[in-house]
Amino acid sequence: MPAESSRMELRADARHNRERILQAAGDLIAARGLDVPMAAIARRAGVGVATLYRRFPTREALMVELFRDRLGVCLAGVDAALADPDPWRGFRTYIENLCAMNAVDRGLAAAFLTEFPGAVDFERERARAEQGFAELVRRAKAAGQLRAEFDRSDLSLILMATDGITAASAETAVAAARRLAGLMLRSFHTGPAAPLPPPAPLALYHLSVPD
Repeated sequence: MPAESSRMELRADARHNRERILQAAGDLIAARGLDVPMAAIARRAGVGVATLYRRFPTREALMVELFRDRLGVCLAGVDAALADPDPWRGFRTYIENLCAMNAVDRGLAAAFLTEFPGAVDFERERARAEQGFAELVRRAKAAGQLRAEFDRSDLSLILMATDGITAASAETAVAAARRLAGLMLRSFHTGPAAPLPPPAPLALYHLSVPD
């Protein structure tokens, strides 16, 4: 019985470490992007680097597991947009929400755009998200609401643009992302321009010329 209890404690400890590593990796990538060192993730999780690599033998293994939930968010957004009977509203709402989420979680764009050829299930879900977005584009164009020049690969540009937003708070970052999404959607839409979200309270940075 003591031996069985010890094994159960070890399994519980391993699960706890795994959860802490994923939480730490998610927090750091959301704040700093994909270039966070594995050692920094281990420190944030309060585990040794060796423990991290026992749970996740490669960086790709960690990223795949971390991105699963984020990819699920992308898929849920696509499905909700496709369920909207108004093609332009579905497309617009998806872009607005994706930009807002991406502004506060730098891992979201990576989950949508990064390929992991060795992770078959993940790649299957990512392909489904891409196909869903392609259908959103097709429907909006067929309804005459989305410019013919828009290409589904432009989603990468949209995500890259919102990924660069820097703000003092998550609320300000979301406000800035919604404003930016509104400006971009105006250029995509064939119909009358919709009112823009209010400007975000971003600080203006002025470059000084050195003497």
